[in-house]
Formats: sequence, C-alpha cells, structure tokens
Amino acid sequence: MLQRIWARHHETAKFLLVGGVCFSVTTSINYALKLTVLHEKPVTALAIATILATVLSYVLNREWSFRHRGGQEMRHEAALFFAISALAIGLNLIPLGVSRYMLDLRVPDVSRPVQELADFVSGIVLGTLLAMVFRLWAFKRFVFPHPRTRPPRPGRAPGPRSKALLHTQRNSTIRRRVTKR
Repeated sequence: MLQRIWARHHETAKFLLVGGVCFSVTTSINYALKLTVLHEKPVTALAIATILATVLSYVLNREWSFRHRGGQEMRHEAALFFAISALAIGLNLIPLGVSRYMLDLRVPDVSRPVQELADFVSGIVLGTLLAMVFRLWAFKRFVFPHPRTRPPRPGRAPGPRSKALLHTQRNSTIRRRVTKR
C-alpha cells in the first residue's frame, strides 16, 4: 500500500521536501538580512532570500524531484522555471506587503514582537504556502510537462523507479516483438 502511495505521489513528496529545505534557507537568509542590513526593508529582505532559495530550488527540483520529467530544451526549461518562480515570488510578497503596509502591522502602530510575528505569519508562512501551490501546479504543467522523458544518468545505480521503468520498457519491447511476428 505504501509503495502504491509513493509511486503515485513521489514527485509531490520530493517537491515538498525540496520546498522544506528552501523554506529553511529563505527563513534563515530573510532574518539574517532583516535583523542586520535591511532592518527597515522587510519586503526587500524577503525578496532577496526568496530569489536565492529559488536558485537552489531549481537545481534540486531539476536533478531530484522532477529528474525523469522533461520535454523542454534545458535553456527553455530554465527560462520557464525562473519566469514562474518570479511570479511565485510576487505571490509570496503580497501577504507581507498587505500585513505591513495595508494593515499597518508595524512599529510604532504595534509592538516589535507583534510586528515580527505578523511578518513571519504573513510573509514566511502564508506567502510561502500560496507560492508553493502555484509552483507545484505550474512546474508540472509548463516546466516539466512530460513524465519519463529523461534517460537515467549513466554511471548511477538504478533506483526503484528505474527498475519499474526498465520493466515497463522490457514489456513494451516484448509486446512489439510478439506483434511483429
């Protein structure tokens, strides 16, 4: 049962794990910038942190989460990935902008701890969730649209998915031979 669930949702699970790593990177860089050089510009700090995490996300998603997907030339794939990520960064910043500048959840209108909590909930949590749902849909639809189009990498031991793919390929080869006779 677990194998069926994993086989059906492995890309989403890997995408979420990559997202968790990038979430940690975004949060760390955001607070490092916000508490030092960009303490007056929280939206800029979050934008920089998100851009850096997006580069990491591209590498991890391309080489691990969606390793067997493709259908695009690499330059075209990268351009689509970063265009979609730019839209997602905009989506990520909207809740923080609303919290800070429309709801005025900032010092001196509220205390510093309330401001920081509002920034975390709106910018890091809500913004990331909004962007994550958009990215998962857009990456599968536009960036990595075709499953199983990339061949396995040479010199690597085949994993469980590779064995299933080889089994499927062998069966289709056998069917073709039988059909030709």
